[in-house]
Amino acid sequence: MSIIIRSVITGTGSFVPGNIISNKDFLEHRFYEKNGEPISRENEEIIEKFKDITEIEERRYANKEHSASDLGYFAGKEAIETSGIDPESLDYIIVAHNFGDIVPGSTRADVLPAVASRIKHKLGIKNPDCVAYDLPFGCPGWLQGMIQADYFIRSGDAKRILIIGTETLSRVTDPHDRDSMIYSDGAGACILEGRENSAEGILAHKTQTHTSEEAYYLYSGKSSNPDLVSDEKFIKMDGRKIYEYALKNVPLVIQQALEKSATSINDVKKVLVHQANGKMDEAILKRLFKLYGIKDAPLEVMPMTIAKFGNSSVATVPTLLDMILKHRMKDHQIKKGDRVVFASVGAGMNINAMVYQF
Repeated sequence: MSIIIRSVITGTGSFVPGNIISNKDFLEHRFYEKNGEPISRENEEIIEKFKDITEIEERRYANKEHSASDLGYFAGKEAIETSGIDPESLDYIIVAHNFGDIVPGSTRADVLPAVASRIKHKLGIKNPDCVAYDLPFGCPGWLQGMIQADYFIRSGDAKRILIIGTETLSRVTDPHDRDSMIYSDGAGACILEGRENSAEGILAHKTQTHTSEEAYYLYSGKSSNPDLVSDEKFIKMDGRKIYEYALKNVPLVIQQALEKSATSINDVKKVLVHQANGKMDEAILKRLFKLYGIKDAPLEVMPMTIAKFGNSSVATVPTLLDMILKHRMKDHQIKKGDRVVFASVGAGMNINAMVYQF
């Protein structure tokens, strides 16, 4: 009998900052179009339309004394404690992020040493065979870290891996760009361990990168305010193109992952999708079920946190998972035997999906 090694989630953790920034906190901002022209509409109207499109009511910002590596450390420490493992037994620490540690008041990324090395240091891990590295892959970074970890484990190279997604997007947002209201800070983490002949674990995954026309849908650019003379670069995006790109491609990538795992769409109990835009995520789910000839998608399979937490990039999906497993999300639970889809889309442009059986 051949031995099948599966990558099993044995612990999760997350850190959601306590600083709540509501939509009302943007009422005094001066918003500009991308061409530098002031937006003529009143801020109340701008904010209300923003809420209708994204469903975001508030978001969380990190304390000034906390960096992305701090948030990642908090989430990683909780995942280790939840799993009950000895941190010295970790073979890898993979940390997904996009901007590294950023000092408040600046948008300049600090990635020397790597965020993963900083987190390993904060965790006090001495073992030099615990390899720590960063993974910049846009918002799908944490899920891609899970996919890489699965390859390491199934190859026999590793037995136990910590995967973290951490970001402080509030420090790279342009206060004069209405898109700045989307972004937030946070961190999520999990422990993956190899188990022989386990029914539980990662069943399949699929990743794509589109760059022909899509590479710069998300990019770094100057402030929308033409009067702001500065070399600082902020996170920028072409929202309409991203929306259309995601609706066209994300359902197809999820479908491929489901097919690779021999999973029927009717057997999917939860879809944990990157919290980028509430309306967009609902449309993605509807498009997914439409691929299978199902007109009315069961929206209850897709838990959402974006209304209260905003878009914390690589942290949204692991935070969702942690909250569900620890019974912190009303009306959502994951039971033994459930098959769950994870999916994300973001800068690159990258898309990935994973099928997991609990």
